[in-house]
Amino acid sequence: MAPPKRRGGAKPKGPKRDTRRTPDDEPRQTRSDAIEVTGTVVEPLPNAMFRVELENGHIVLAHISGKMRRHFIRILRGDKVTVELSPYDLSRGRVVYRFK
Repeated sequence: MAPPKRRGGAKPKGPKRDTRRTPDDEPRQTRSDAIEVTGTVVEPLPNAMFRVELENGHIVLAHISGKMRRHFIRILRGDKVTVELSPYDLSRGRVVYRFK
């Protein structure tokens, strides 16, 4: 919903829109923090989720990345994929690449 149009008068007080600052002492997590591992899709699940068996034998729950979703890249059982694991929870990840 668009903000109401102003017709002259005093300027609105307070901070401008979308100028919130984030504290510098809390760095954002970057992709370089993620652990990339290759694996094989064992089972496709609803909502673009997959059970992936990694090369080291572990089984993780992974969802499809946004770019793969946007480009309609299909992932099927048996596909070899690259999974990005968060350093905080190694049992969940994001599928970032499907090998041809």
